[in-house]
Amino acid sequence: MEYISGVVERITYANEENGFCVIKIKSKGFSDLITVVGNLAAVNVGATLRLKGNWKFDSKFGKQFNAIDYRETVPATLAGIEKYLGSGLIKGIGPVYARRIVKHFKEDTLRVIEEEADYLINVEGIGQKRVDMIKKAWKEQKEIKNVMLFLQSNGVSTAYAVKIYKTYGNESINIVKSNPFRLADDIWGIGFKTADKIAQQLGFEKNSFERCRSGIIYVLNELSNDGHCYSIREQLVSEAVKMLEIDEGLIDSTIDRMLEEKAIISDENNAIYLPTFYFSETGVVKRILEILSVKTSANTIDIDQIILEIQQEHNISYDQIQLEAIKAATMSKFMVLTGGPGTGKTTTTLAIIKVFQKMGLKVLLAAPTGRAAKRMSETTGMEAKTIHRLLEFKPAEGYQKNAENPLECDVLIIDETSMVDIVLMYNLLKAVANETIVTLVGDVDQLPSVGAGNVLKDIIDSEIVKVIRLTRIFRQALGSTIITNAHKINKGEMPMLKGGRNSDFFYIEEEEPAKIAETIKSLCSKRLPDYYKIDAVNDIQVLCPMQRGEVGAQNLNSILQEALNPSDVTIKYGGTVYRLKDKVMQVKNNYDKNVFNGDIGTISTIDMEDKTLTICFDGTDVEYDVTELDEVVLAYATTVHKSQGSEYKIVVAPFTMQHYMMLQRNLLYTCVTRAKKIFVLVGSRKAIGIAVSNSKIQQRNTMLAKRLKDKGN
Repeated sequence: MEYISGVVERITYANEENGFCVIKIKSKGFSDLITVVGNLAAVNVGATLRLKGNWKFDSKFGKQFNAIDYRETVPATLAGIEKYLGSGLIKGIGPVYARRIVKHFKEDTLRVIEEEADYLINVEGIGQKRVDMIKKAWKEQKEIKNVMLFLQSNGVSTAYAVKIYKTYGNESINIVKSNPFRLADDIWGIGFKTADKIAQQLGFEKNSFERCRSGIIYVLNELSNDGHCYSIREQLVSEAVKMLEIDEGLIDSTIDRMLEEKAIISDENNAIYLPTFYFSETGVVKRILEILSVKTSANTIDIDQIILEIQQEHNISYDQIQLEAIKAATMSKFMVLTGGPGTGKTTTTLAIIKVFQKMGLKVLLAAPTGRAAKRMSETTGMEAKTIHRLLEFKPAEGYQKNAENPLECDVLIIDETSMVDIVLMYNLLKAVANETIVTLVGDVDQLPSVGAGNVLKDIIDSEIVKVIRLTRIFRQALGSTIITNAHKINKGEMPMLKGGRNSDFFYIEEEEPAKIAETIKSLCSKRLPDYYKIDAVNDIQVLCPMQRGEVGAQNLNSILQEALNPSDVTIKYGGTVYRLKDKVMQVKNNYDKNVFNGDIGTISTIDMEDKTLTICFDGTDVEYDVTELDEVVLAYATTVHKSQGSEYKIVVAPFTMQHYMMLQRNLLYTCVTRAKKIFVLVGSRKAIGIAVSNSKIQQRNTMLAKRLKDKGN
């Protein structure tokens, strides 16, 4: 082994996932910069390193020093200190402040920051707020560095070190050493496999209870990510054995112990639940039955007369099924209104609201997402809130509206209910008084919720609540090929692919994925904006069946970002470069920030000094630290699943054989119905044909319909 020392001049490559870096260092006795490769977690430009390793010759890159270990020493020169501080190491100090601080304190700079940081207030432009930020960041970076080095030595990603530190603070190393499987439970983004890798490095037994328990919870969580509320015991054992590579008997005994401890719950059908999903499912059943048990007083009111007045006042005429829906809503305590595009769902909902208002009842409106709530507000002229806002969610305290403090209304109408998962539905119904009239509106033929459950379909299938299905397509909607084709797809018929000049549905036939990507780039950056005189970023949305692949959302985002947003104001996290004015999407519910999975916003500021950026979501600015950017993805292209509850002026969608696993009727139907004005389908007829004919919707493990049926009879 050899040792070399030097100052980090630049970081050529850094892999956030595994900590592998290529750096250039300046070292005494060497005229040129030395290339150093290895796992160099938490290294910054300007740092002085003592490296242990050996020399090797790479045929492509030449002579390199392969480092297997290093330690950091304090930079010796003023230039080194300035470079070190300005490298982004400390939030609050970028290159500008680094220069000012070093100019003021000279060789004493690092000692002042370490021991007497309050003196930084004497530096031009630094106020008390920044002093406090620098003090906190300096303390954190020392701890984070220890955590990073510890994790790196145990083969884990450097990208997770900051998250671990933010969760556990100075206890990080002790907690990880004592039970690394806690990481999978406590920290978003760290799954069981990562925790298991750390545990093995730390010498945890393959058969340990902690490992088995964590593996079982991981399997149940993975199933919930696919929409399932529970697992049959045999399936759970089989999946856990496969993943953990241990004896079946050990899994069985662990499940029994977890059932005793109530870490998981089993019901009479041998279904095993994580507690959240069990209590949500049984809770929804209980609440629906309790609401149904209290009769409505609307029976005494002349509904026909009220409807007649509304039709005369607004010069409108409702058809027979709409009249039935309006009457059913007023006569039922709990009702579902469903139907496809162009069948008058919005008009009928508006009529129902007007009838309730004429009856002197207080109506509240809500939808699962910000975009769906905004659209509901626009169509009704009333305030509609997201369900989270309606329930007054507070991060530290949970939902302020609940059984003890219910919603103050006579009528609650929820739009886009197909998007509501079992947990959110339970929290919503807990906050509904038994006397309240509930109307759920949604298109049951769309994709089900991203979260666990299939709530709208299950409530309809239970047959214990009144269901009105609107089926007639109104004359004005028949002029739209988007609507005509949506209904054709839903019936299992091939859509009309030949669009005329004045059509709103276009098809571009292309088999090659690379050519499809190029066509989409051309459509979004030039052809559509030029022809329709629209904003390429905000008015066009690319919707993909999948994330991965050449025509998946990830790759198309890179292509479209390059074409639509050339801004050179950037910040990098992981493998993604985020640019000022980028269109982005939140991919995790963040209750602290009050932003939710699927919310789309625009990057409005990037602060390189503080390593933060601001994203504007529907007029509200939300600040993100660079370490929180794994919650945000580019959104020029997104998946059809993530588009639920949203409408876009123009939708461009690739459908190819690359997407074979996802080619389903309800996916294509949902995709087409997201377009308000224009829909452009790019891809192969064969892929479209497969999607149209594949009506086999993946069955979700949910007992809601059965429980409602059993309890309701």
